[in-house]
Amino acid sequence: MSGAAPVAYSVGELARIAKVTVRTLHHYDGIGLLTPGGRTPAGYRRYEEADLERLRQILFYRELGFPLEEIAAILDDRSVTATEHLRRQHELISARIGRLQALAAAVEDALEAEKMGIQLTPEEKFEVFGPDYQESWEAEAERKYGGTSPWEESRRRTRGYSKADWARIKEQADGLNARLAAAVTAGVPAGSEAAMDLAEEHRQQIVAHYYDCGYEIHRGLAAMFVADPRFTATYEKLAPGLARWLHDAILANADRAE
Repeated sequence: MSGAAPVAYSVGELARIAKVTVRTLHHYDGIGLLTPGGRTPAGYRRYEEADLERLRQILFYRELGFPLEEIAAILDDRSVTATEHLRRQHELISARIGRLQALAAAVEDALEAEKMGIQLTPEEKFEVFGPDYQESWEAEAERKYGGTSPWEESRRRTRGYSKADWARIKEQADGLNARLAAAVTAGVPAGSEAAMDLAEEHRQQIVAHYYDCGYEIHRGLAAMFVADPRFTATYEKLAPGLARWLHDAILANADRAE
């Protein structure tokens, strides 16, 4: 009994199997990269199983970006066995996967930053923070504190805040400010437990929304409340004497904690 006749493919059949165009196969034949193993009596190309395997190798290296001339040199190197080809392909695929995973991670980070990086317009800042807000304060703060750990943490966290988030944060701050003003107006001593509790709430709001505000950092903020006329004016609008009172309450609270 004779063996089964070898399988042969027309150029159209091979193109369909490999999902390439007939024109591509004609080009590969023209440059000697993939020459069909036979021809019909009428002169039509007939590709054999070995040709199909070579095309698979060509398309693999082509997918990885190898130029056709280099692919031809690789496949025509008779010193390289089929096993060595497979080993090399495995290494190339692994390296490609690593690069693609790194690229995917970078794209995911970019998408997350795009999705979360909701920035308020000047009009929205005016609406959320009130008419006293000045964008120049942001540039000034960056000049003073840019590069510090609290600054970087605050930028990272606030980058993802929406307008609704800012409105919620302002509502919490306004509520605390109202209670601070009520306390100083009622004559609550800055060194009392009630005043220190309010100072601690002030610190915790910073921790919750911006950065890890330790007691020494909180002391530094308190110093600005009385040293910077803009901070002082902000609190004095809420209640006369509030800037100094909050300064003293923050220091008393820090002393209590430490």
